Amino acid sequence: MSPAPGQAALRIDLGAIVANWRDLCARHGAAVAGVVKADAYGLGAAPVARALHAAGCNIFFVAHLTEGLALRQALGVATDGARAGGPAIVVLNGFPPGADGDAALLPVLNSLGDVAAHAAAGRAAGVPRRALLHLDTGMARLGLDAREQAALAADRAPLAVLELRFVMTHLACADEPAHPLNATQAARFAEAAARIAPGVPRSLANSSGIFLGEGFRSALARPGCALYGINPTPGAGNPMRQVATVEAEILQVRDIEAGDTVGYGASWTAREPRRIATVAAGYADGYLRALSGRSLALLHGRPVPLVGRVSMDLTTFDVTDVPQAAPGDRLLLVGGPGNTPDDIAARCGTIGYEVLTSLGARYLRVHADA
Repeated sequence: MSPAPGQAALRIDLGAIVANWRDLCARHGAAVAGVVKADAYGLGAAPVARALHAAGCNIFFVAHLTEGLALRQALGVATDGARAGGPAIVVLNGFPPGADGDAALLPVLNSLGDVAAHAAAGRAAGVPRRALLHLDTGMARLGLDAREQAALAADRAPLAVLELRFVMTHLACADEPAHPLNATQAARFAEAAARIAPGVPRSLANSSGIFLGEGFRSALARPGCALYGINPTPGAGNPMRQVATVEAEILQVRDIEAGDTVGYGASWTAREPRRIATVAAGYADGYLRALSGRSLALLHGRPVPLVGRVSMDLTTFDVTDVPQAAPGDRLLLVGGPGNTPDDIAARCGTIGYEVLTSLGARYLRVHADA
């Protein structure tokens, strides 16, 4: 599939995603889920999940119920599919009031209110309700806090009508191996899970947590960013394969003189004659405005600096050192040596997650088969 004239393309290597998942399985030594929330970090939840499921992944995590319903349809899972061996889809934010689940869609229970409501639904239906139980051990976001954990440990009756697939927590500082909160959270989780849900399989490690060692191994790891090539070990080499590239077409190349300015706000001035290429992508496509004057692209394998400001639909690059540059050529905005999502994020003070999840709807998304 080729992009239309002027259209930028986002190319996703499903084989690399599958290879990353298999690598993480080997490192973790136990089951590994696929986190495909936020449209698989902007790369397409349906094709990514289908590729992972074909490779053997049998449990997926999304954030919202709407994401879960769409993924269930994309995977062709019947409402009783999980009980028949089909993939399970876990909704991290839980279900909104009044929503109900089935064998394929499981909510994460994030409060005592969630536990009570899900238990009541199970009693009314006469069937134990499947779910995951989330214990907060230091994130102070979702999950039962220490007071709710104590209350549930004292009265575990609601759990009797639930079928807990896993009890889970979420690490806050796993990308900082020396941070003391990692060990604290692991200890808190072990103690709370033993009191509240003895015998229930546990889920602890996220992407970076898989690399923290034996003490963070559990029955199920939940990697997200590492699947998509983001470095789970910041400060060290990236062990994951790169997954995504973005190419955008040059619309025009023009010669400018010393003293000429480029773009909004005249924020960049040529010190000598230069050649400027205008490219058909901008911040409406998720090529972040914060990259203005701070980033680069690759053209015919050579780096070319971004000059001026990123605008809504257009970005300008200095292609003086690539004399063959011409309209119709395609610049590599994301991908290639020194230009990974992590590299791009470092230039503007964000993280690779934001770079990927910001990629917009106007790109032609091309998925290479696993």
